[in-house]
Formats: sequence, C-alpha cells, structure tokens
Amino acid sequence: MKPAPAAWEPDFSLVLGGPLFQLFRRAHLSGEALELARRRVLFISCVAWLPLLVLSAFAGQVEGGGVKVPFLYDVETHVRFLIALPLLIGAERLAHLQIRPVVSQFLERGIVAGLPQFKAAVDSTMRLRNSMVGEVALLALVYTLGLWVWRSQTALETATWYAIPQDTQTRLTPAGYWYVLVSLPLFQFILLRWYLRFFLWFWFLWRVSRLDLRLVAIHPDRAAGLGFLTRSTQAFVPVLLAQGAALAGVIASQVLYAGHSLMEYKVEAAGFLAFFVAVALSPLLVFMPQLARVRREGLAAFGALASRYVAGFEDKWMRGGMRAGASADDALLGSSDIQSLADLGNSYGVVTEMRFVPFGLKDVIALAVPAAAPFLPLLLTVFSFEELAAQLLKVLF
Repeated sequence: MKPAPAAWEPDFSLVLGGPLFQLFRRAHLSGEALELARRRVLFISCVAWLPLLVLSAFAGQVEGGGVKVPFLYDVETHVRFLIALPLLIGAERLAHLQIRPVVSQFLERGIVAGLPQFKAAVDSTMRLRNSMVGEVALLALVYTLGLWVWRSQTALETATWYAIPQDTQTRLTPAGYWYVLVSLPLFQFILLRWYLRFFLWFWFLWRVSRLDLRLVAIHPDRAAGLGFLTRSTQAFVPVLLAQGAALAGVIASQVLYAGHSLMEYKVEAAGFLAFFVAVALSPLLVFMPQLARVRREGLAAFGALASRYVAGFEDKWMRGGMRAGASADDALLGSSDIQSLADLGNSYGVVTEMRFVPFGLKDVIALAVPAAAPFLPLLLTVFSFEELAAQLLKVLF
C-alpha cells in the first residue's frame, strides 16, 4: 500500500539561499526557484570571459602579439569559463529539483520517527545556507589561497596573453589584471560554493543519522530503506563534469605549452578524480554505523528465526510427520511450508547482501565516468585518433 503523504513538506534546498542568490534575484538573474538559468549563465560567463577577449584584442594578443600563448590558443581559459563555469551555474537548478524530493522521502517512507527533530535538522541546515559568513569566508579564501595556488601551481611560466615574464618577476597584461582580479576569483568562488553545499548536505544527513530511524534489514534496496539517497548524487554529476573539465584544461596547458607529457600527470589526475567522487558520496557515509547495526541485528534475528523454522520443518517432513499412506512428493506438492522456507531463504539472502553504505558500485561509476570524460581528448596527445578509436572499440566490444 502506498504510504500516505506527509502532512508537513520540508522546505529544503541546498541552493536557494545566501547573499549571492539574493543578489541574483534583485538583479533579475534568478527567480524564486532558480529560474532564468540561461540568462544567469550568459551573464556570468560574459563577465568572466568577454573582457579577456576584448582586452587581449586591444593588446594584439588574440592570435599572436609576440607571446607563446595567445588568448585564442589558451585551452585552459576557454574550458574553464565557457564549459566548466556554465556547468557549475546550471547544476544549481538540477540540485534544487533533485534533492528536495529526496529529503521528503524520509517522511513519506516513515523512516524518521521524530518529526520535531527532523524539522530541527532542516532548519539548522537552512540557517547555515543563508549565513553571510560562509560566502564571505569563501571570497577571502579565493583572493588569498586561491590566487596563490594559481600562481605557484598552474600559471604558465612563459609569455602569455595574461602575463609576460620580466627578469625574476611577471608583468600582468591589462587582460591579465581582469583575469586575476575578476575572472579567476569568480570561477573559484562559484566552485567553492559547491563544496560549501556538499558540507551542508553532509551536515543535514549527519543530523538525520542521529535521529531514531526505522530501518529494515530485509528492505529490497539492500540499504535498509535508504537506497533512495543515491538519487541525490545525480544532482552532482554536472559539478563533477565541470571539475573534470577544468582539471583537463589545466593539464592540457601544461602538455601543450610547458613541455610536459600527459603521462606525468596520470597519478595526479587519478587522485583528483577519486577526490571529486569521494566528496560527492561522502555525505552518505554518515549512515554507515546505523546500517552496520541494522545488518548485524537482522542477521541475528533472522538466524534465530531460521533455526526455529528449519527445526520444525525437519520434524514435520523428515522425521515421519507425513500423513499415513502419502508419498513424500504427494505431501510436499503445493505445501505452504515449502514456499515459506523459500521466502525465508530469500529474506535471509537480502540481509546478507545488505550494504554498509546506501550506494553501490554502479553509483560510483555513474559519478566517475562524467568526471573522467573530459580527459578523453587529451589522449590524442599520446595516441593517434586511429589508435584511440581502436582501443575504445576493444573496451566496448
């Protein structure tokens, strides 16, 4: 029977709040539920990318200008601001639509026993989301640590459209000043806002995991009834795709213009991709203690039940309990005892297959594939197109 809908619908969203969201609403770049996504993507991408093109054109460094990396040849910049940035912005609407129904499932499925405590978890998360402190801290972080990481780790040490080395120092071009002071911090801020949202999701699920939860070991989702939580990870696919694209762009610049080979970055790339997937799945790990306890108790309870049942079954069918004159096959044919034994075995199998986390390998793969997909074009720096196509055909067929 379908459970009755909850009387109280949680007003939960990881993205509908914070100073930047309110600024977007006042500027008519967003509606109450993050509508106007195309307008928002176009505006922010233009702020980040278009001035770089214009200023590089004034300096004559769009296609040449005596620098090794003109603006149009900077793969990293175009991937970051024309692919990764729009994906990060567009993912907000998807996260709002995907995660709110997931939160409601705690009530609709009767998993949460205490409604006031659940409301408190929602309210606590929403207060953190709306806080100005978090976004101000992110802004300070991108203008300090963020720029330092860029200068020391990813900036090219050659003449580019944004910076020209002079003796022991680097002189920023006019386009470089916009890049360093506006475009790069803007991208880093929007990216780090997603990590703040991952923390908010973790915080909410951690609060829920402390409540009295009605988890059932024999639930067919093999996660005691929490399998619905994997739907939340689908909202983060564009975020992982954006991060993979940005990372691939950085590595592409190092390979094309700094003389490095793609194989030099295989460990770093694998490590970052694993980190991206781990961050997206880590909020669901808060339920591990509860799932381990439910599985342990379920195995004990079903083990005792199975022992009692099979002992009675053996007494009835294997120790002379059949009616006089009936063969074993006649007596067992259509017997409800056999069906009950099979059902008991199936239920016990569900408990033994129960996972300690509310996600499976296919969920990990569903996140890893889009995160790694942007690296496929980079393989052309190692293999020819024919060799790459042949390898892909071997994998697929």
